[in-house]
Amino acid sequence: MKKEPFNGKKISQVKYLMRHSDIGVMLNIYTHLDLNDAVDELKWVEELENARKEMEKINGEGTVS
Repeated sequence: MKKEPFNGKKISQVKYLMRHSDIGVMLNIYTHLDLNDAVDELKWVEELENARKEMEKINGEGTVS
């Protein structure tokens, strides 16, 4: 399950409320990627790749973009 670091708020809203001048700085301070998050993202990328390959099989095409 994905974490919601800003409780579903838009990043620009949080930036404004926290009075940060730079979104990049704010994101570096308030978001953290841990090993479980990285594993989840890699699984998601693998699922996308598998879906792309399946679409190529179904469509009989060389590459799906």
